[in-house]
Amino acid sequence: MVRLYDLHPFGSQRVVPCKQEPAQFCRGRDVLFVASAAASCGVEVFAVRREGRCEPLGSFATLGPVLRMAHSRAGDYLVTIEEKSKATFLRAYVKWRCVSAGSSRFCVRMVGHKMEESYTETLKEQMSIVEMALSDPPLCISCCPVNGDLLVGCRNKLVMFCLKYLVINQNLTVLDFERSLILHTDNFIPAEVAFCARHIAITTELDVLILKLDLIQHSEDRGEQCAYQVSTTEKLVDGGIKDEDLAAHSLQLELDEFVTCQKPVELLGEESKLCKIPITLESTELSTEGKKRFQVQYLLFRHFTPDQSPFGFCEETKLHSVQFLPVHQTGSSMTAKEETEKRGLLSLFCFFSLPHVGYLYSVGKLVELISTYQYSERSEQAVLTPQFLHVITSFSFLFVRACSVTQCGAVQQQLAMKIHALIQLSRKADNNRSRTISELEPGWNLYIINTVSTIQLYREMVDYSRTYENVRTESCIHLLSKAHLLVRAAIMDPSFFKSDDKEELLRAFRESCAFLGDCYSRFDTKDYHLALPYYRMSGLSVAEVLERLASESDEIQTYERGLIFYLTHSLNEELNEELSKELADKVLRIFYLADPTQLPHIICSPCMKNVCPLTAVKYLCEVEDIMPSVVLMLTKAFMALKMGDLTMYECEMNSHKETMLACGFIGQPKLLRECNEGIVIPTEFAVHLKVMQPGLLVAATVALHENSKIELEEADMFFKMLCNNGEDMVPQLLVDFWEALLVACSQEEVLQELLLRVTYQYVWRISKKQLPETKPLKTTEDLINSCDHFGSIFPWVTFIMSMESPLDKDCPEDISKLQSILCGQSIDTTAALPILEPLAEAGNVGLTVRVLCSTRLGKHEESIDQLLRQCPAAAVLYAQHELKDDSRAVLWNKLLPELCERTRLTRSDCPVLISSLKEILSVVAMELELWDFLSLLPEDGTAPFFLPHLLHCSQRKQLM
Repeated sequence: MVRLYDLHPFGSQRVVPCKQEPAQFCRGRDVLFVASAAASCGVEVFAVRREGRCEPLGSFATLGPVLRMAHSRAGDYLVTIEEKSKATFLRAYVKWRCVSAGSSRFCVRMVGHKMEESYTETLKEQMSIVEMALSDPPLCISCCPVNGDLLVGCRNKLVMFCLKYLVINQNLTVLDFERSLILHTDNFIPAEVAFCARHIAITTELDVLILKLDLIQHSEDRGEQCAYQVSTTEKLVDGGIKDEDLAAHSLQLELDEFVTCQKPVELLGEESKLCKIPITLESTELSTEGKKRFQVQYLLFRHFTPDQSPFGFCEETKLHSVQFLPVHQTGSSMTAKEETEKRGLLSLFCFFSLPHVGYLYSVGKLVELISTYQYSERSEQAVLTPQFLHVITSFSFLFVRACSVTQCGAVQQQLAMKIHALIQLSRKADNNRSRTISELEPGWNLYIINTVSTIQLYREMVDYSRTYENVRTESCIHLLSKAHLLVRAAIMDPSFFKSDDKEELLRAFRESCAFLGDCYSRFDTKDYHLALPYYRMSGLSVAEVLERLASESDEIQTYERGLIFYLTHSLNEELNEELSKELADKVLRIFYLADPTQLPHIICSPCMKNVCPLTAVKYLCEVEDIMPSVVLMLTKAFMALKMGDLTMYECEMNSHKETMLACGFIGQPKLLRECNEGIVIPTEFAVHLKVMQPGLLVAATVALHENSKIELEEADMFFKMLCNNGEDMVPQLLVDFWEALLVACSQEEVLQELLLRVTYQYVWRISKKQLPETKPLKTTEDLINSCDHFGSIFPWVTFIMSMESPLDKDCPEDISKLQSILCGQSIDTTAALPILEPLAEAGNVGLTVRVLCSTRLGKHEESIDQLLRQCPAAAVLYAQHELKDDSRAVLWNKLLPELCERTRLTRSDCPVLISSLKEILSVVAMELELWDFLSLLPEDGTAPFFLPHLLHCSQRKQLM
């Protein structure tokens, strides 16, 4: 519910004399049309200039008295419902601006009439009247503001005319209409209609129905007539509503028939199909090519009762002023024509009113009631704009109430339609006036009301709000909200950037946000949380907000929830702001009195760097007596460091085990790191832990990462800043963090990233012979025992490394960790190959790395070739460890022939080869059949060398 106040945003009133008695009027973009009620019927046209000035442009005659009239911005045409000889006619006046040029020529043509070229040439300089024949009298009309299509309401049906632009030649385009669609309704007589972007709103005296025409694909098998019946039962089945629900609803309707006073009904979305108003669509387009097909989507049905009035029973309760309010996306550099064609519809709202209350709905994927507006007096007409709701509450004089459209999403932010003035007719001149004056002056006047500037009205509303500041806080907030929305709507107007008072409006916007922030922070209101966004929009810093508060040091000073909510969120965020000692101590005092449990988190805020640590410890000790926690203890330790009291620091840190301390940092990461403009900065606490307890620091950072309190890249930056090793240098403490995280992490993507990172670092240090600057926290053995991603080093790798090499003496720990990773089953070998490239020729280390990679990729024969070339003594160990199952055949198909050949070539010069050959012969003799074993032996071999193995193979067979 929106409360209205007696605020009159009108600066002046202009009187425009009319020649005839005004009966109907409507506004165009820059013109005013006034239809007379005199016997000589006609329409006077006035140009509406800036500041409400009106100048006559001309006039043209009508067929008879005008009952309804509307102007379409798209196409710039005027459409009327006129009466003559008790018959009604629908007419559209095109190129009416010719009357302003003094031309009195016009032509009348029927809609859809094919115009000959000789006839159309005359249309350049004259007004055209397009008559649209209907089988039933027109009752109401509405023009679509998006494309200029026309909707006409008749008894039991709605007729839609599409606006056409007929290009006669390159110098002439003529507007025409085509009757394209008829919506047949049963027992439904529209009083008013609204039409926008295929959305239709229809009102009777007490019913509102909102529909949407959904465009469907063209169907080839349909004839010229497209009848689409939307019966209640069919739509219920199509919409998935169950039979039992329908039966229950039917029963409820039957029961309602016995109720003396019918209850109001509101049906939204799919439920609105239950309104029992079936719609049948009939396509009347003449051309079959490209014919559009539609189906009806029900959006809203609402039924009111005559007794729905805050002032009791009212027989004259009737709906009025149905209106769509579109919000467009408009380019500020577009011309008027381009703007009409190209502007996109962002959102749509529908407004309609009863005599004492107005309703505003959002119309989109969901239909939702946004606001209701209660009037203190009976209304006759209402006009809604994004800034105001203008309501005429009496016809004897002009009385307008205005309020901003609240809680409407985009509608309060963008000015889609700009109504400069609200217009109402005057009564005839007083009968007591002299005949001379009445004969000389027109007897009828048109009054145009000019609103004051946005800034002036804003100032008046702010001043008015102060009268409620200490007595009715909700009224104060309400008025300030209206003032804020008034300014915000002006700022979102496309013309804002060209406005002369742009800077003043921006200042007013920030000021209004600050005022509302003050209200929500100081008053006890259920919407206290709004203090945060309003203060943010005001651009005020935390210090400036605090300085706006009354400076009171009384012990019993109370602070409302809004202020606590704002300070809690602001100080817990990464703000690049340091409060002075006085303000920091004031914040400390506020939370001590209002919410002491938040003290550890508030003290750790970067904004509170200048807080008195002694006072902070005092308050923390008092809170600890009531609610002890690890975070609170760590905060006390932090303050002890700031004071230089190491005894107190050690006492606090020794009160819990290291595991508990690491988890404690999860509750408040700012104890370890701050973030300044995206740069992670270690705290004094982190610097101290790096020297005294690096294991705790690493464990705490791992805990932060695993609880989504720090990202991997942030942790990299944190350790690099902490160790000050330079941008490209990787400190050992960061490697320790990666290794520790490998133990705890279970995310596959992160695991692979970590494995590649530590691999790269091990390779870099091995190739550069660079020892870590600090002792690693974990040895290879520690990692193998605690982490599945580090595997036990294979025997053949250990054998190769046992052979001394000058290249293998440096970085032994990095070498063993690298080999352990490659012996594990986790690392993606293909991704690691480019990283391992620098070790390709690095002695025995390089050999083990190459063979490990080849083996992981299934290239066992390649691995054996490498070993036979560089370390044949390890080949048999490799074969015994790696060649299993499907790869076992490599023993006799690859390794045995290779050893035989190499032994033959070297003869007895290589005892290692002979020893390896004998060992492999013993293994093969145990696994092959005698004939298979014999077929593998070389023909030119020495028989005594192979004979023992042949006998062993033969005896094994006999024993079996």
